[in-house]
Amino acid sequence: MQVDVIHSRPIQPIPGLRWWIVGLLFASTVINYLDRQTLSLLAPFLKAQYHWTNSDYANLLIGFRVAYSVGQAVFGRWMDRLGTRRGLSMTVLGYSIVSICTSMALGLRSFAVCRFLLGAGESANWPAATKAVSEWFPKRERGLATAIFDSGSSIGGAIAPFLVLGIYDRWGWRPAFIVPGLLGLVWLAVWRLAYFPPEEHPRLSANELAMILADREDAVMGPGRKPLRWLDLMKLPQTWGTIVARSFTDPVWFFVADWFPIYLVSKGIALKDSLFAIWIPFIAADLGNLFGGAASGFLVKRGWSVGNARKAVVIFGAFGMLLLISTIATNRLSFIVPLFALSTFCYASYSTMANVLPSDLFRSESVASVSGMGGSAAGIGTIIAFKLVGYVSDMHQGSTASSFDWILIAAGLIPFAGMLLVLMLVRNTRATEQGLVRSI
Repeated sequence: MQVDVIHSRPIQPIPGLRWWIVGLLFASTVINYLDRQTLSLLAPFLKAQYHWTNSDYANLLIGFRVAYSVGQAVFGRWMDRLGTRRGLSMTVLGYSIVSICTSMALGLRSFAVCRFLLGAGESANWPAATKAVSEWFPKRERGLATAIFDSGSSIGGAIAPFLVLGIYDRWGWRPAFIVPGLLGLVWLAVWRLAYFPPEEHPRLSANELAMILADREDAVMGPGRKPLRWLDLMKLPQTWGTIVARSFTDPVWFFVADWFPIYLVSKGIALKDSLFAIWIPFIAADLGNLFGGAASGFLVKRGWSVGNARKAVVIFGAFGMLLLISTIATNRLSFIVPLFALSTFCYASYSTMANVLPSDLFRSESVASVSGMGGSAAGIGTIIAFKLVGYVSDMHQGSTASSFDWILIAAGLIPFAGMLLVLMLVRNTRATEQGLVRSI
């Protein structure tokens, strides 16, 4: 038991502290998504006010994605060198200020600048959270821990319509950008007080620290190792497996997150009548996160190898996402919403495995780098997808078929192709024998 010298009293350990840590990461992800969802929810109103086309709106989203894509790789490397506590503190401070400043935007160009800067700041969240999970959790718990922090994206997306549209209805669109930014600053104050690495945390019990270190190869093999170079990482099929897992699925999720309100309007459904509908796919995704993490953890406890447990959930998710294709056959909200909900449930199960793979395969000093590389590739895929979404939906606007039909067909098939590649790439190889990656 540690002692506070100044006040001469013992500092009591917090039982299950690692779960409080993942709770902080969950809260960060919720706020992260509140920030980014604000523009998506206000898009139908801002489009009318500023006379934007779907292509104009797509360009705003692309500006965010360009910065987000580059930032994931850059900040992933940065997190491995700087540490989770300092790195995430700086980026959350940055994007919270940017969110507040977005309230002063005057048109397409100023919105584009703000979205670009927001994307740069927010890009650090997933590499940092993945790195923290690899440091704080044993293998059998990493799937669930990743699911918990990753579920913040769907919870944030579910809360956002009520918060953002509620503020918009009462005070207009500008305050709707300020509130999420203020929440980020509150979170930052808590983070600075509460987060330290396991070996340095004053409230971590000796038993919990021993349990964490016993399952971490890094502790046995010694500190001070440098992360593998990007070039060395890119020679490994396991790295490409993690990249494919993210880049073939994330664009579909971001389509749901950023385009769903506009998609419903294209189906002839009034936005004010579908507020509850916007909420449901995000809640389904939250349940999918928890299911994926719990299911893979259950399989590991039953004696499955980590790799087979993760792949089983990836297969389930890929087949489930095919349900998006069936939405092209209906304009009824009562059919569209359940199909999207089932698809996002399956996506989130798949996505949880994609996010946990870097911590399964790589040691702590390379986890954020690999996670960032996957995020950057996913961002590039999302940029291409959004450009096509804007072009295709504008080209087919006013036609008898939905302007989003071909987009939804692709959204169902591409993750399935990604699943096949993950099964081939994520495996034990000569690099495993050489100790460059962990056995899976």
